[in-house]
Amino acid sequence: MAKAALMLSVATLVSRFLGLLREQVFAALLGAGFYGDAFTMAFRLPNLLRDLFAEGALSAAFQPAFIELRKKSGPKAAFLLANAVTTLLLIVVGTLVLLGVVFAPQLVDTWATGYAQVAGKVELTILLTRIMMPFLLLVSVAAVAMGMLNAEQRFVPPALAPALFNLAAIVVGGCLWLLGIGQTRTAAIAWAAATMLGGVLQLLAQWLPLFRSGYRPRLTSVLTHEGLRAVLWAMAPATIGLGATQLNIYISSSFASQQNGAVTWLQVAFRLMQLPIGMFGVAVGTVALAQAAESASESDLRTALDGVRDTLRRGLRLSIFYTLPTAVALWVLSEPILRVIYQHGAFSAFDTEKAAAALRYYSLGLLCYSGIKVFAPVFYALKRTRIPMLASLLGVLCGVLWNIVLHRHYGYLALALGTTITASVNFAVLLVSFRRMYGELLREGDGKALLQIALLSAVSGVAMSATVWAYKTATGASTLATSTAGGLALVAAALLIGGSLYVGLGRLAKLGEVQAVLAVLSRRLPRRG
Repeated sequence: MAKAALMLSVATLVSRFLGLLREQVFAALLGAGFYGDAFTMAFRLPNLLRDLFAEGALSAAFQPAFIELRKKSGPKAAFLLANAVTTLLLIVVGTLVLLGVVFAPQLVDTWATGYAQVAGKVELTILLTRIMMPFLLLVSVAAVAMGMLNAEQRFVPPALAPALFNLAAIVVGGCLWLLGIGQTRTAAIAWAAATMLGGVLQLLAQWLPLFRSGYRPRLTSVLTHEGLRAVLWAMAPATIGLGATQLNIYISSSFASQQNGAVTWLQVAFRLMQLPIGMFGVAVGTVALAQAAESASESDLRTALDGVRDTLRRGLRLSIFYTLPTAVALWVLSEPILRVIYQHGAFSAFDTEKAAAALRYYSLGLLCYSGIKVFAPVFYALKRTRIPMLASLLGVLCGVLWNIVLHRHYGYLALALGTTITASVNFAVLLVSFRRMYGELLREGDGKALLQIALLSAVSGVAMSATVWAYKTATGASTLATSTAGGLALVAAALLIGGSLYVGLGRLAKLGEVQAVLAVLSRRLPRRG
């Protein structure tokens, strides 16, 4: 698991690095305000439906069914299931896309209630929504290909596919920048077109490896396939749970739209959060789902449960090992990191300060975000799909109540902390439910290892804070927003010092995760002589 998760994390890092570069170009071109808010809200509509019908519910339900069918009946039967799911997606999601294009004005009016206060903002958001709605269909079909590749434990192509999506936007944005076209209606429309191009490339990048393995996409009957009905039954609770999550985002977005720039501040802060979530939570969760589904397909129940429990235990330890020090780093270095990435062109120092405050509140929930990515797929592998649904519903209920009560007093920061509360409650329900149903997760030595990770993360945080203090003392700066070069030097120095302490002390303490990662790296690095 350590080896597979590390390779997947590296591939994800490449995609997410390009994603951050894409966000830099976006911030420089459109900024936080009229054009940036319009695009962000327009893209959020198909993007949230993607989580609902594609990469979220579909992946969780489809992959275990594909693995089980391939194991029992062979690749051809599994490919037939994939074609049945794809055909159904073309029908259902295609209909949703058409409805989204037709009813875009109504969607924007109810989603972004505050936009009507700014002349032309609603109209631009409607146009961008109509341009990008077909993106939902592209990524839905790509999600089937991703599930098939992950089921075959070919994790790298799906992890690298988003890199092409980001690259398309970077190239288009770079051309706009060179032409001097920024913060205009033309720039926003071109950026939306680049999003569509990226979706096409993302789909093709995952279809090509499947073609080489013998898969051929074909339209097929969706009424008589028993495996498809099983996938749909498994998707139903996941769809309800994700629907509750979308409701939470809808309420948060509605509140945020009342404050100019808040939609973009929250977006860029959480976009940065998605880097460690993708690298560590999603990477470990993807590997855990494939291994747990393989274990759960065993005929002997005790063997299956032992395998699933061990997979989850190792996955959680890996996730905590990666995400806890990262959360500390995001808290300490939120402002310089955001300055280096986003504060260019139309994105001002004021925007950086506001987004950094949101990022600190988001970072409090990073451990729980990543834990959900590991825990929830395991319940789907065990066909206990109602547990993640109930966990999501309870978490969303707490988050929505928090937002309704406190937004009027604390503005957009209450929304960021409300998202963290939602994730924390969700994770707590999953953890307690698994322990009650399947027994204790921790083995001898796990408690000590987790305590070591927490202490090492604290030491790393103190070292990074000391680096920030030394920087401000040496430069005489009252704020970290001095220059891009200075911010980059500060971030690099702090991460190098904090990371070296974390890994070095972990090696001295003989922490298993450190030894596993170093062992994988030593085998991958070329040897001298």
